[in-house]
Amino acid sequence: MTEELEQYIERHIDAEPEHLYKLERDTHLKLLYPRMCSGHVQGRLLKMLVRMMRPKRVLELGTYSGYSAQCLAEGLLDADAHVHTIEIDDELEDFLREHFAQSPWGNRITLHIGDAEQLLPTIGEQFDLVFIDANKRQYPDYYTLVMPHVKPGGFIIADNTLWDGKVVDLKGKKMDAQTQGILRFNDMVASDPRVEKVIVPLRDGLTIIYKK
Repeated sequence: MTEELEQYIERHIDAEPEHLYKLERDTHLKLLYPRMCSGHVQGRLLKMLVRMMRPKRVLELGTYSGYSAQCLAEGLLDADAHVHTIEIDDELEDFLREHFAQSPWGNRITLHIGDAEQLLPTIGEQFDLVFIDANKRQYPDYYTLVMPHVKPGGFIIADNTLWDGKVVDLKGKKMDAQTQGILRFNDMVASDPRVEKVIVPLRDGLTIIYKK
């Protein structure tokens, strides 16, 4: 994907909402690792997928700056539908709450700060859609953690599953912990008979998983 082609795509899809444009700018100005922000193209895809799946309950693991959470919430069609998002880094809480308060979709998002393994049982929900975009080392653990909380017929979407091409560019290189986590996750999903799955080569790879 060249920069020119990405700009072409952005000109031919729905425009980025103003509040998300501001959020992405603030992410680059105020936070470390701004590349982690979902951004315009992936954000519009997440909204569209939510429109298509029509979930009532959505779970996100890894809020970061809250861009993807807002896109997930924007796509909700039912008045009682809701997004729960979990972020382990408590230093992001003030940033997140400020931007959620400014968002037209903020009232459809509940932010949880802490460890997903401890928090998920306390939420007490079954989910129609789970979006995983957290610590890559722990992707296999997240998959095991959320599967019992996904309804039959529900979906899991996992980001970064091609990991800058490192999943195939391994010859003669020492494998870092993040790459190992993504590889184990991809192998787990590929061999799991409970699900159907496809990897979309958008940005850094997006795996869409359907629970039978």
